Amino acid sequence: MEFIAEPGKQELTVTCVIDAPRHLVWKAYTDSNLIPQWLGPMLFTNTVDQMDVRPGGMWRFVHRDADGVAYAFRGVYHLVNEPNQLVYTLEFEGLPGHVLLDTVTFKDQGEGKTLLTDQSVFQSVQDRDGMIKGGMEKAASDSMLRLAELLKNEPKL
Repeated sequence: MEFIAEPGKQELTVTCVIDAPRHLVWKAYTDSNLIPQWLGPMLFTNTVDQMDVRPGGMWRFVHRDADGVAYAFRGVYHLVNEPNQLVYTLEFEGLPGHVLLDTVTFKDQGEGKTLLTDQSVFQSVQDRDGMIKGGMEKAASDSMLRLAELLKNEPKL
């Protein structure tokens, strides 16, 4: 996984080659039964409170740490271009009003591999840096590791 956050810019980009076909990576991102199995930090549990994958559809996920402390995130899907791209907003409910635009692109790499590119554009450099300081890189890394592990078990999907 590559985590790119250039100083002074409002965006960050995560890229990763996933050892699974694009349609399965897409499914992992858009199936409310699969999201809890891979999204978020390793030691957290995740629940899907709401997930309507269509333009204008809303989503809400809740991460819980080992002590049961909840961290909720929500947003709206703006583009759903199966199996190529998802565009949605993301807002951490603990810091309302700080919304980012996330664009996830799924590119077939052949041989059953997918290049995943996740670009997040924040309203300010300060918002981006605050998310990074809050553990966003670790959460992204953990999520990609959990996603890869989930997709190893392709027949179960």
